[in-house]
Amino acid sequence: MKISINIDDDSRVVLILGEIQLENHQRLQILSWFKKDGSSLVSDNLMNLEKVTQYFDKEAIGYELSQKAQSYIDQHSKEIQNQSILFSTALDFKHGKFNRKDLAEFSDLLGHIVKRKLKDHQVKSTYHLNLVGNGANFSVPGSGKTTVVLTYFQKLRLEKKVNTLFVVGPPACFYPWQDEYKEVLGEPPKVKILSGLNKDDRKSVYSDTYKPRDLYLITFQTLLNDTQYVKEFLSSPHVNALLVIDEAHYMKRVNGNWANAVLNIAKAAPYRCALTGTPIPRSYNDLLNLMEFLWPNDSPITSQDKARLEIFEENDNFEDAAKLLEPKIGPLFYRVRKEELGLKPQIFHNPTKIKMNKYERKLYEAIVNKIRDYGRDDYLKNIDLVAQLRRGRMIRARQSLSYTRLLTSALKDYSEKMFSDDSELKEILLNYDELEVPAKIEALLSKVRTLRESNQKVVIWSNFIGTIDLIMKQLKNEGFYSKKITGSVPVEREKFSSEETREKIRDEFVDPDSGLDILIANPAACAESISLHKTCHHAIYYDLSYNLAQYLQSLDRIHRVGASEKVSAYYDFLTYENTIDEDIIDNLARKAEKMAKIIDQDYRIYSLDMTDVSGDEEAYERLFTKSK
Repeated sequence: MKISINIDDDSRVVLILGEIQLENHQRLQILSWFKKDGSSLVSDNLMNLEKVTQYFDKEAIGYELSQKAQSYIDQHSKEIQNQSILFSTALDFKHGKFNRKDLAEFSDLLGHIVKRKLKDHQVKSTYHLNLVGNGANFSVPGSGKTTVVLTYFQKLRLEKKVNTLFVVGPPACFYPWQDEYKEVLGEPPKVKILSGLNKDDRKSVYSDTYKPRDLYLITFQTLLNDTQYVKEFLSSPHVNALLVIDEAHYMKRVNGNWANAVLNIAKAAPYRCALTGTPIPRSYNDLLNLMEFLWPNDSPITSQDKARLEIFEENDNFEDAAKLLEPKIGPLFYRVRKEELGLKPQIFHNPTKIKMNKYERKLYEAIVNKIRDYGRDDYLKNIDLVAQLRRGRMIRARQSLSYTRLLTSALKDYSEKMFSDDSELKEILLNYDELEVPAKIEALLSKVRTLRESNQKVVIWSNFIGTIDLIMKQLKNEGFYSKKITGSVPVEREKFSSEETREKIRDEFVDPDSGLDILIANPAACAESISLHKTCHHAIYYDLSYNLAQYLQSLDRIHRVGASEKVSAYYDFLTYENTIDEDIIDNLARKAEKMAKIIDQDYRIYSLDMTDVSGDEEAYERLFTKSK
């Protein structure tokens, strides 16, 4: 007697045990893959067909395969062999082992199908993506990853392999995709932005599959809400999508729910691509999720590999992790590093050290003294409250170095009243605007005047909305025209809306003849996905936070492919003497240097999170605790 194994009309693996008697451990193993369905055992996962046959062979359990099951195993075995050849070819290409004539012919082909003249590194990135079919691009920000995907999409579309581009990403990426589509392919896309529509309108879009739009854009959160609808849309026989996950490092957010939503729809698209400049933010699991998205049916990483990686990760054994990952994952991603872009160097001017004015110095020193006093009692509080209080105190200190008047505003989850027992300080705070103008403002205006005298555009960065409003007011008083991009300025959802959006402000700013030559921006809203480099080459940092990710991304807004090959980017920093301003800029410089070295290594784990607040807590410990 043998166990019968079949694949039914619903593509389920079906086991019929008959009168076969199994050992208890054998039955438990099989039940971990299959569930009971009457007298049979079934699994919706076709991958379990090979798992169970391999297990039966190991345990010397007799079985017989139906013709359909045998055909599936034969076909899958052939696919695995082809995949092995493909991976080997892709890895050779990454290591410089390829036919130069083939690449030249490919480059010539691309020159005929896209409008934009591609850089050499973009041709190679597209060639790699074409080799693997489903691949990732981990190139640095500003290298043109969107251009690469649009070029690949156009090639697939002309070959009748796809008919639409479906992009999942943060809202900030929506406009660049539309803008780049026109620049690369020569015409504006027929686009549908799903996020922002009500649920009924989204369902209507998903049901309209007969003539797919050129481009669909959706956020991770909307995908999470609409996973089943998106899956059904992509599975339609009329929809053949290149499914792209942009800024793929966001997948790990919301306790992994976003990643689960992305993985849920992966099989519904015939072609898949993942884009991120930060591929391994915290754990190897983040990288493995991307690979599972790219190859959901034939993941290059086995369960045994995952178990070994967990051990390597626990022991910071990056060398052995790299040896395991390189032959399996290395073929699937391509990376262009900063030095390969051929950009002019970034010029970082020495920080401008400024002496604080009388009243802002008085309030800043009062805050620092209060922080030191409060710190002595922290041990009496629970850990979560201590962390909350420390973050709040550091924000207070940074506020006072940006614009003293900000200290009057209430902070969420922060209730310490620093000045409630000092009437003089309260009076200074409440009447600050009548007493003086921050010394940084005077230094900023001086730099802006110098830049505008030579007709240079400039972006000014500040982390605080109140400060941005103050800067705009002071610039206006000086006769300068400026606009701001903060979280309250909406992201563009409809191309022809009359609403002023971040993208419309950006377009006005980069237009050399618009008259808008000064942009004031908040890193949380503008550090990612908005490019300013074509006409702006100067940035002034009015204040900084300890958030390294936002800082690095803000630097790249004016240092990117498409203009920075010919013009350097220049950076100025305003710092108050003898304050934590100096600690912040030194800390960012050290971490940025360390990060650059880590990023150059493909399989190192590191933390680069847009929401990371640990920098403030680390600074608190360094500045106000160790000295006690």
